[in-house]
Amino acid sequence: MQKTELLYQIALKQIHGIGDVIAKNLIAYCGSASAVFNTKKETLIKIPQVGGYVAKIVLDSRNTSEIFKRAEEEIKFIEEENITPLFFTDAAYPNKLKHCNDAPVLLFYKGNADLNKEKIVAVIGTRNATDYGKQQTEKLIADLAAENILIVSGLAYGIDVCAHKAALTNKLDTVGVLAHGLDDLYPDLHTNTANKMIHQGGLLTEFLSKTNPDKENFPKRNRIVAGMSDAVVVVESKRTGGALITAEIAHTYNRDVFAFPGEAEAEFSAGCNMLIKRNKAALIENAADLLYAMGWEQMETRKTKSKQFVLPVNLSEEETLLINLLKDTPSIHIDEICAKLQLTPGKASGLLLQLEFSNLIKSLPGKIYTLN
Repeated sequence: MQKTELLYQIALKQIHGIGDVIAKNLIAYCGSASAVFNTKKETLIKIPQVGGYVAKIVLDSRNTSEIFKRAEEEIKFIEEENITPLFFTDAAYPNKLKHCNDAPVLLFYKGNADLNKEKIVAVIGTRNATDYGKQQTEKLIADLAAENILIVSGLAYGIDVCAHKAALTNKLDTVGVLAHGLDDLYPDLHTNTANKMIHQGGLLTEFLSKTNPDKENFPKRNRIVAGMSDAVVVVESKRTGGALITAEIAHTYNRDVFAFPGEAEAEFSAGCNMLIKRNKAALIENAADLLYAMGWEQMETRKTKSKQFVLPVNLSEEETLLINLLKDTPSIHIDEICAKLQLTPGKASGLLLQLEFSNLIKSLPGKIYTLN
């Protein structure tokens, strides 16, 4: 990345009155951060969601030396600390997060994990973790060790740091998303864990250095945790708190949300039980439940199932074609089924439902199907 363009990217991020949504809109129409600062007013005004007010903010910022001076300071800090800036158009930017409307326009990353790993799971929960919660977290992650999953959390007290430590112990990459800049760590008690994560995962934030962990930053942090993940697992939570906020955000992003159940009267299971009761999260008791729900059983297991599958004799021609398709493909989306078998969505849904009732196939999240 050219240093000049990074300077403009950091400057754009600092302009008050321009959030991530509008900033990305400006980039889409102007082509780059530097182009935003050099586009004429009459052109800016015509960009959707911009208009005269935002155009004036952009134009005024051109003459605001403070934001460019601050950007230069940040670039110096980035270079000294071996931090990788990730603009939302960069290939290394978390792709799952990129598709969220309010994703940060710019991230700062220190680590070695692939943020676009195929399987990413956020493991979150209360800061006041009980022994039950810690045990469930440790067992869950230990049982996921063979799956090469990236574990994401917020490096907070309780379940978060327990998840990071368990991932380190089980040789899984783990990324902590921070509510402040990379020049400090909150809570500082987790500094040793964070240092280990840099070499087996990483630390990620949208905030510039010298940013304090203010209260309003944590919900922003939570949207990154939810957005970059395939699934969010709530281990323990009260009826209110950051874990519930993350789960709600994940739900709006159409991420799969899971929760461990707890005793009816247990304070730190109340949030999990509520998510399950309100159909905001699926109940899981172990890693096998999570892998099954996500369709992440090991590929060799799926291939073995396909080879041993005996085709029933009482299937219709269309059902037979569908089963044979699934035998050749470990998992397949309904749209691909329609395209390959030349079926209407309604016809395909009916066939799939009948085969599911016959216990021959199973449905996975996202309208994906596989052999049972």
